Amino acid sequence: MYKPLLSLIFLINSCGGGGSSSSDEVTTIVPDNTNNNYSEICTDYQERILKCEFTHKGLDRYYYIQLAHPEAEGSSSLLFNLHGYNSSAIEQMNYTRFNDLANTKENNFILIHPQGAELNTILTYGSSHWNSGAWTVGSTVDDIGFIDTIIELVSQKYNLNQERIYSTGMSNGGFMSYHLACNLSSKIAAIASVTGSMSKETYEDCNPTHPTPIMQFHGTDDFTVPFDGNSRLGMRSINDVMDYWKSYNACDPDGVSIITDYFIEISVQHDTYLNCLNDVKVELYKIEGMGHRWPYENLQGIGATEKIWEFINLYDINGMID
Repeated sequence: MYKPLLSLIFLINSCGGGGSSSSDEVTTIVPDNTNNNYSEICTDYQERILKCEFTHKGLDRYYYIQLAHPEAEGSSSLLFNLHGYNSSAIEQMNYTRFNDLANTKENNFILIHPQGAELNTILTYGSSHWNSGAWTVGSTVDDIGFIDTIIELVSQKYNLNQERIYSTGMSNGGFMSYHLACNLSSKIAAIASVTGSMSKETYEDCNPTHPTPIMQFHGTDDFTVPFDGNSRLGMRSINDVMDYWKSYNACDPDGVSIITDYFIEISVQHDTYLNCLNDVKVELYKIEGMGHRWPYENLQGIGATEKIWEFINLYDINGMID
């Protein structure tokens, strides 16, 4: 009886290439100073990229961390980049290509690609996921706690700017970024979602604590996470999501809309909602003719990676940076 639903669920993933062989291992163990007594072991993966592993709530979890440029000065900002359903941290790293943008002394960023845990419910099992509601309902994985613990562990090892922590993601990673904006708001300054949305559970129980900059990319031909939502799978429409955040942020109800036709069977409608609290913005890139994918400038006329990078660097947790 679950076959039609399973077929659709297995489509909810991101695409991307494989990883690279690891270098000689350099192991460190860092105790957590909280009552949870977490510790982690980090080993070299690539130059200045480590794979860090620890046990969280009885599950073996890991993430890849690209360290800030060695010549960067002062505290580092942090960007989480979350993969899609049934995808991986390495695929997301290669698919979205934030590495070069973060790898400059001027930007001074730490880039983190966490790995989702397996989903084991009555509907499906074995697929990597983020527990953000919708089709992941039934998951018992504490992904909010997992991300929060990563922040705590990274804070112990590096000089982290606690006011500049961001999240982006593809598909299920976009859902999870909204979930973090709602449930880990005290630490997340801004988020960007690509082909994701808000689940019914996230939408109905969202509790942010500060005006939050939001950026969304979505294709009109996305049949995995439809632009108009999917009530059967608990996915809110993108218009519902935009309405929620422009209302929460007290933005002007009518946005400024710019449509660009790239004459490649693709046009992009960019809606920006202005005059929000703390000078934040809510932005939507609605891409005509695009399916469930991460947009690149040479294919869709607009590059999500570059636009997200420009967007998050405008804000900290207090709003627009002066």
